[in-house]
Amino acid sequence: MSERALAERFNQVVLPHLGDALSLARWLTGNAADAEDVVQDACIKAHAGISGYAGGNARAWLLTIVRNTSYTWMARNRPRAMMAVGDLGDLDDMAAAHGTSLPDEDGPEASLIARADTAALEAAIAALPQPFRETLVLRDINGLSYREISAMLTVPIGTVMSRLARARGLLASELGRAS
Repeated sequence: MSERALAERFNQVVLPHLGDALSLARWLTGNAADAEDVVQDACIKAHAGISGYAGGNARAWLLTIVRNTSYTWMARNRPRAMMAVGDLGDLDDMAAAHGTSLPDEDGPEASLIARADTAALEAAIAALPQPFRETLVLRDINGLSYREISAMLTVPIGTVMSRLARARGLLASELGRAS
């Protein structure tokens, strides 16, 4: 493939999904600056491998690269005992993209309650064990299918379903206690 054709393919396959890539990297690394570094590394890897991209779900392909790059980056740059998570600002970004938002129009009290609920949900997600948190973020925030998550994590679909159910149950339990 010519260099021009590779660049065009990269533009078609990778660029439309950079927002999702950055969102996933923020959830996995815990902050925007590290996420930007990870996505930059992932884009370099995606560019290098674009000629081998066989088609299919481009978003899942890119998010798999971002996930693997995130863990490699964190292993090199962070102590093992430290694990950060993203924030629910990513959910606000996704809600805005889908034409929905948190209820600000009901007044300052409703907005304050919504923000408190968001903070409680963020803390509950952060407290989940890593395999559950990762599966929950990939499914409920990034909207990947069970099959895509299964392929990305290299686990059976039943494991994905089990992790997601356990993550949701732990969240419900934690949020029920916070009420």
